[in-house]
Amino acid sequence: MEGGSQEVEQLRHVEKDVLIPKMVREKAKELCSDKVEDFTKCCQENGFFMVVKCRQENAALKECLTGHYKDSTLYEECKQEYLKEREEYQRTGIPSKKRQQKVPSSM
Repeated sequence: MEGGSQEVEQLRHVEKDVLIPKMVREKAKELCSDKVEDFTKCCQENGFFMVVKCRQENAALKECLTGHYKDSTLYEECKQEYLKEREEYQRTGIPSKKRQQKVPSSM
């Protein structure tokens, strides 16, 4: 099964350009949660005037997110996590989100 590792490394366009970047965005949001919270709070407090009054919070949030989006280490971590999930799916036939969710007791 030595050739199998090379197959695992081959990513389709949608995996490389859509699915893994989506994981990166989700992780970046978690890593910037304090900035997300500050921006959200500012928007809630300022309503219609948020566009003007929350510029600083918005800029801090964008800077934090962009820094993580460009982080090749984070991309590689997400890629490895994706490959592990894909391999598990191929082995079990159960998507990772379904494995993590509890099955409702009554259907």
